[in-house]
Amino acid sequence: MPDLIVNKMHYPIKGILFDKDGTLLDFIGLWGKWSESMYRHYESLLPEGKIGSLSELWGTLHDETGRIVDYSRTGPLAMGSIGDLLAIFAWQGYRLGLPWGESMRLARESKRLADEEMERVRPVFPMPGIVPFLKQCSEQGLSIGIVTADETPEAVKHMEWMGIRPYFKTIIGNDRVERGKPYPDMVEKACLELGLAPSEVAVIGDTNGDMQMGNAAGAVVTIGIISEKAAFAGNGVLKDAKETVFSYDQLRLEASRHEE
Repeated sequence: MPDLIVNKMHYPIKGILFDKDGTLLDFIGLWGKWSESMYRHYESLLPEGKIGSLSELWGTLHDETGRIVDYSRTGPLAMGSIGDLLAIFAWQGYRLGLPWGESMRLARESKRLADEEMERVRPVFPMPGIVPFLKQCSEQGLSIGIVTADETPEAVKHMEWMGIRPYFKTIIGNDRVERGKPYPDMVEKACLELGLAPSEVAVIGDTNGDMQMGNAAGAVVTIGIISEKAAFAGNGVLKDAKETVFSYDQLRLEASRHEE
């Protein structure tokens, strides 16, 4: 069992569970473009009226041109399920006078169109340093999984687009558990499939919901990964993380000093 070394602390582990968006892949590269597409399609499908801005609805942050450049780690886009995001949009249509069923239909149609656009452009980019770290985990014999608020088939697809799907022995999306983050269900299900106890795994994510999930399950350590820019701006609150890092360069694996 190797030690995961974080900020000079040693944590003996047998596995690591990663959040997906903002942890394995660049969040804005994928979800910024998807959100802009979804918003554009939904607004165009409404018969009349103006819906709230993406910033108000989903917690996105924009530059002076209106382009999404960051996101609130405590907002719906970061922490919500696809169902949550659809409901937020559907509420806008309902507020403008549409029946709920029709408004939800338009939200789902907007998602379909946005998904098709993402299929064409495939805007997924691995987080800096993640591929070398995954290789190191594999060489050390660690069991690796994904616990994500996204749907499982989407998570599998994104890993395949990046060419890193083989590293993961299990992928648990929001659709595979009764309760999503911050409840411990995803970690517990992933550990069951990996044949490990939660006390033998580390959880790495970019939102406090990830940290709360890992802590509730009894993970040996919860590690928040956040850019220095986001930390400085104050939109990346990770108050429940046991450890916080700015990049994967701050994580290291070596033979456990507890082994005889």
